[in-house]
Amino acid sequence: MSELNNAEKSALLTLARSAIAARLNPAETVVRPDPPTPTLSEKRGCFVTLHLNGALRGCIGSIEPVKPLVEGIEENALNAAFRDPRFPPIEPSELPEVHIEISVLTRPEPLAFSDPEDLKSKLKPGIHGVILSKGWRQSTFLPQVWEQLPNTDIFLAHLCRKSGMSPTCWRDDDIVVKTYEAKYFSE
Repeated sequence: MSELNNAEKSALLTLARSAIAARLNPAETVVRPDPPTPTLSEKRGCFVTLHLNGALRGCIGSIEPVKPLVEGIEENALNAAFRDPRFPPIEPSELPEVHIEISVLTRPEPLAFSDPEDLKSKLKPGIHGVILSKGWRQSTFLPQVWEQLPNTDIFLAHLCRKSGMSPTCWRDDDIVVKTYEAKYFSE
């Protein structure tokens, strides 16, 4: 997977902001890279995170690389702004104060571990995004979440709760863990 250069990062941030602005005001135009570079055309997992006054205001993404990066960023920007079930849709008055962060992910890889202590020893705080799954339940935290939850036990407990499972689900024998890394950048 190719690394993004500064011009590509800037183009993605412009795309995300302009997509939200155009949804709020039809007179605005979505500014898409034309043509997108080969890197921006790669299928990549990505998230768009919105902050307002330092607080989370929306975060939606796709873990798996199912769409070209430019399409994923536009779609996830709109979803973070208008479809994150934790928040009401962004209001036009909020947009100038919204801070946009983009995370571009590596492909998730299964993490082999023998027991809960082995799992904890293999996780790299601040480096690994983590996906926990059990049956039909699944949740993920981006690597940036380690900044708020630096203790591995607490990080995993919150990740279990996020998916509606017991906070100790990460200790279960049938839990499946995948990790990925993310390059993230913001306005």
